[in-house]
Amino acid sequence: MTIVKICGLTNLEDALVAAAAGADLLGFILYPKSPRYVAPEAITEILAGVRAAFPAPPRSVGVFVNAPTTQVLAVLDHTGLDLAQLHGDESAAEVAALAGRGFKAVRPAGFEDALALAEVYAAIGASAGPAMLIDAYDPHAYGGTGQRSDWTAAAAVAQRVSHLLLAGGLTPDNVAAAVQAVRPWGVDVASGVEASPGRKDHAKVRAFIAAARGLPLTFDAQAL
Repeated sequence: MTIVKICGLTNLEDALVAAAAGADLLGFILYPKSPRYVAPEAITEILAGVRAAFPAPPRSVGVFVNAPTTQVLAVLDHTGLDLAQLHGDESAAEVAALAGRGFKAVRPAGFEDALALAEVYAAIGASAGPAMLIDAYDPHAYGGTGQRSDWTAAAAVAQRVSHLLLAGGLTPDNVAAAVQAVRPWGVDVASGVEASPGRKDHAKVRAFIAAARGLPLTFDAQAL
C-alpha cells in the first residue's frame, strides 16, 4: 500500500481530517519564510489533539531548511515530532547526525543528478520511515512550488531506494499515474490539496489519499 504524507499542515482541523482519511505521515513546515510555516508551540498543540483523537495516530514530520542540527533535535524533542525532513542544502553529515531521526529531501536537476544524490543520502535516511524524498527542481525555491518532479528520474531512484517519497506537483488528478510510473514507497503533497496556502481542501485530501492507493472515494469516506 502506498504511504501518503500530507504536508504543510497548520491547524488541528486539517490534521484531523488527514488522519481520519488515512494519511500515514503528517508534515509541518518549520521554515519561517514559507507561507505554510507553523510555530513549534502550535505543532505541539496540534499533535496533542491528533494523538488524543486516534489510538494509532499518523507519524509526524517537521520540515527544516538549513537549520543547525542542535536546533532540529531540540524542536523534535520539544514538539513531539517523530522525524525531521531536511529540505535545504544540508550535507550528508548533517543528516547522519540526526541518528535515524531524519531524512533528506533532494531537488535533482536531472537524471544523473538524481542518481548521484540517491547514492549520497539514501543510506542515511530515517531508520523507520522515509529514506529520502525527491522533489521538483527549482533553482530559487526549496519546495512547495507546485511544479511536477521528473518522474523518469524518480523511477530510477525508486529502483535503488526502497523507502522513497515522491513529491512535486502531485494532485488528486495525477497521483495515481505518478504511483504507476514511479512506484515509490510513498507520495507527499502540500499545495495540491490546498484551498489556500496553509489551509487544506478537505475533499481534495480525501480524494488524494484514495487515488494514491487506487481506492474508490466512497460516500462514507467523504463524510469523515
